[in-house]
Amino acid sequence: MRRLLIPGLALLALVAPLTLSAATGDAVPPAGPYYVAQFDPILLHFPAGWPLGGIRWYGLAYVAGFLIASWLMWLYAKRGRLPLNGDDRSILFSALVLGVLVGGRLGHLILYDFSDPSRRTEFLANPLLILEVWKGGMASHGGIIGVVLAAWWFSRHSKLSFPRLGDVVATLAPPGLLLGRLANFVNGELWGKATTVSWAMIFPIRDGETIVGYTGPVHPSQLYEAATEGLLLMIYTQWRWWSRPPPGQPGALPAGQLGGEFLILYAFVRIFCELFREPDASLFFGLSRGTFYSLFMILLGVGIIIWSKRRVPTKQAA
Repeated sequence: MRRLLIPGLALLALVAPLTLSAATGDAVPPAGPYYVAQFDPILLHFPAGWPLGGIRWYGLAYVAGFLIASWLMWLYAKRGRLPLNGDDRSILFSALVLGVLVGGRLGHLILYDFSDPSRRTEFLANPLLILEVWKGGMASHGGIIGVVLAAWWFSRHSKLSFPRLGDVVATLAPPGLLLGRLANFVNGELWGKATTVSWAMIFPIRDGETIVGYTGPVHPSQLYEAATEGLLLMIYTQWRWWSRPPPGQPGALPAGQLGGEFLILYAFVRIFCELFREPDASLFFGLSRGTFYSLFMILLGVGIIIWSKRRVPTKQAA
């Protein structure tokens, strides 16, 4: 029964309740040398009249990220790097899925949407909007907070310490971040600032699901974030995870070290990418919200690393 929680929770992000319209209105892509990144956000459309509209690329990215994380946990356990049996891994993974979905959605509402009075009023009038994860509106900072809380909850009910669990989770996140940013690209959302570089792209502007216009040439910042937040951090965390002895053995990384490194590196690459990304909410002290929130991640990551290095070595074992 516990293992059934994984596919059930993962599918929350997969199914689209409303069919997307392919209508483009009177909008026509501007002529020019730049690539027009216009895709159908739905991979598979269900027949008209069905209660569900189809399967979205965005939801599929989440499910694929969850499955990769599940496989990595199985691999770690098989190689003696994660002392959890199948049932424990299922419980942990179910908690992480909830942390991603609830944290990401709440994070977007609180950290971004609430800055818009109309969106704040809309949510207060209909709190069930938090369940509409299929529409996007997921904040990576909120997802990270949700995952941290899920890991903390699990550590209180397992033999794995919270710092050690944080190191594990740090290696599970980058594949999901990579796929999520690619899904942002397919959705034509979170594009970058105007530019004339040769690799600039043009994205559709939607009113609901109807294309009503197009951007000028902008940075494909979703791809920058996929390459840095996703691919780069995935390579780094996997290298750090496998290049040192297993946790608890001589030469192993201090518990919490890798988790702290992940927070710092994610914050730095996010700040870098924010230089090219069009802000999607009002600024804080002249900084984009992504940059502002990332500053706290740097401080937290540095604090975790300092704390991990001061711990008594014999207490590092899980």
